[in-house]
Amino acid sequence: MAIAPSRRGRRLMGEINVVPYIDVMLVLLIIFMVTAPMLSQGIKVELPKAGASPIEPDRLEPLLLSIDRQGRMYLNLGDPRTPLDHSRLQEIASAALRREPARPVLVKADTAVAYGRVVEGMVLLQQSGATKVGFVTEPLDISRGERR
Repeated sequence: MAIAPSRRGRRLMGEINVVPYIDVMLVLLIIFMVTAPMLSQGIKVELPKAGASPIEPDRLEPLLLSIDRQGRMYLNLGDPRTPLDHSRLQEIASAALRREPARPVLVKADTAVAYGRVVEGMVLLQQSGATKVGFVTEPLDISRGERR
């Protein structure tokens, strides 16, 4: 008994060709690997080291004021790579704190920044409605003999 050939001479294949899916997955993996370092929050700041205990993560993203070596101020809202003048910084911070008054407020300042400039940033945050302000620091490296 012979099997009758199909009209086109081919048999139907009941398998899924996964090669295109693997190609797409690898392309997406490369895209994510390239873009992930670009998504870092804020600007490059050399943080001071301190022996403070870390704070618990909050459900709200903190309002982060970054101050670079030159004393320029940045907020993590809007465009985090654009330095802000005092009025614009206060405007953005006020709007964010009016929407979410419980939002944590943090200051991330470079070690080379003058203390007065950090206080200036804290005053702007206070005038914007922040009641509590925390500082971002690097943890001490006990293995290198750093002390509190």
